[in-house]
Amino acid sequence: MQPETNSVPAVETADLKRIYKVGSMEVAALRGIDLCIPAGGFVALKGRSGSGKTTLLNCVGGLDRPTSGTVRIFGEEIARMSDRQRTRWRSRHIGFIFQSFGLLPTLSAYENVELMLRISGARIRERKERAVYCLNLVGLTKWMHHRPYELSGGQQQRVAIARALANKPRLMLADEPTGELDSTTAREVLTLFRHVIEHEHVTILMSSHDQLVDEYVDRVVSLRDGQVIS
Repeated sequence: MQPETNSVPAVETADLKRIYKVGSMEVAALRGIDLCIPAGGFVALKGRSGSGKTTLLNCVGGLDRPTSGTVRIFGEEIARMSDRQRTRWRSRHIGFIFQSFGLLPTLSAYENVELMLRISGARIRERKERAVYCLNLVGLTKWMHHRPYELSGGQQQRVAIARALANKPRLMLADEPTGELDSTTAREVLTLFRHVIEHEHVTILMSSHDQLVDEYVDRVVSLRDGQVIS
């Protein structure tokens, strides 16, 4: 499936730099990243540990503030937002998926998804309908009342995807989402991502070491030492 045509890119960075101070030293995690991802795209960031993948995701998602450069999400500059503005912006526009799933173990699959809607202030009926819809979209209708420990790794990642979709984000950021899955389950999750893009019209930017990813994404962006090399 080809990305949707849209005059405004989903993600656009220009000369993006992130420098961390470690004692008296400076460590450049990002060294001038120029990136443009169209709306509806499925893009993977590839590279060795320390190449800058997670730092780039964090800057794009507003979890980290760049040292310099610009980050625009659907044309909106986020690097200049205050912490409060970025927190509010993230809750409305970004869905996060993590390698370790990050589910609350005492809550059922349904409750993990519904909690995101509760936090956003959605009404009871809307919370129920959207939570059930998202779990159905990822194929977990029969398991919605199971807790994480009763689910396989692949099922837990599906819950995490449903949770990330709860507030109807325009952009989903996934950090090594197949890192703890076997190859068969990883393929199922990557196929699900394509399904989600088609049905929810989102853009997905993910980091990964997994070679399987190359078969499913529209584009691979390779990083080395904080720079785009291809």
